[in-house]
Amino acid sequence: MRAPSEFPKSSRVGDLTPALRVLLAGNALSETQAIDVFTELATGSSHEGEIGALLALLAARVPSVDELVGAARVMRSNVERVPTKFSPSQLLDTAGTGGAPKSFNVSTLAAIIAASNGAKVAKHGNRSRTGRGSAETLERAGVNINASRAVQARCLEECGICFCFAIHHHPAAKHAIGVRKALGFPTIFNLLGPLTNPAGAARQVMGVYAPQFMRPVAEALLRLDATRALVLHSEDGLDEISILKPTHVVEVRGGKLHEWAIDPRALGLAQADPQALAPSSLDEAAALFEAVLRGEERGPRRDLVLVNASAAMLAADLVQTLEEGIQVAAQSVDFGDAWKTFEALREISASR
Repeated sequence: MRAPSEFPKSSRVGDLTPALRVLLAGNALSETQAIDVFTELATGSSHEGEIGALLALLAARVPSVDELVGAARVMRSNVERVPTKFSPSQLLDTAGTGGAPKSFNVSTLAAIIAASNGAKVAKHGNRSRTGRGSAETLERAGVNINASRAVQARCLEECGICFCFAIHHHPAAKHAIGVRKALGFPTIFNLLGPLTNPAGAARQVMGVYAPQFMRPVAEALLRLDATRALVLHSEDGLDEISILKPTHVVEVRGGKLHEWAIDPRALGLAQADPQALAPSSLDEAAALFEAVLRGEERGPRRDLVLVNASAAMLAADLVQTLEEGIQVAAQSVDFGDAWKTFEALREISASR
């Protein structure tokens, strides 16, 4: 599509117009075109109007696998990496996309429990629109979420888990922050964040905010050389495993995609609406966070955490089944291993 003569525009650094013309014509970007446009965006020279148009056009449909892969490659090439000695195939992340109804910090608790059982977890996270996300809750519970990358590496090596605060790791994405907030709806960046772990984690449990994203995200992970990944969405709308409704999974394993479902009733989990279990304040969220790890919480919120921790251990190849993982997770909480891992994270993250 050529611009009419009354809208002349000279090319410049950061110009997103070529990609916008492709999208306005109803076409998807190729991987090369996605690399080009996100490379331009990363320069910080793109106009906010162009960024908004790009994100809105991409959000109007499900992004193609090429678009996800190309954009993720740019994000990965610009990430401020955690200088870890572990290979990507050894590392696990439990970051989801956000944008779904919230229960509480299930993925972060699952990450800590998985770490207490031997997983090496580079937990990627950010602040939440609820004010009770992983970053806020960890900070309120005493973790230094602004630890340097060197300290993050120490946390990973000494207690098996670090927290990678997204805002410190993705210079390529910072130029779109204002536009994303102004738009007020999920964009491709919600999908890209979990695809660009700062430590290079190749194992993942990634919840997505809508079911139509499961297959393309899983295909993108496959092309991005994931070792093992579970991409999931529950029938009650969560970007994590639900204890009320079945959760659908597209798994990357052995270089192929496998589709299956998780029935909470078959696992003997307490039946409760996860959204009804959500805390109403940051203080309550932090108190619940610690109560689960200490083994003081014994109801459905514990079950919600245990099954998601089990999925994390499955992705890390630490257990063979979800049933086994739930038992292992429960033991690590009840025997105090999960709490010790969290205490170590809190202590090491505060070091210099």
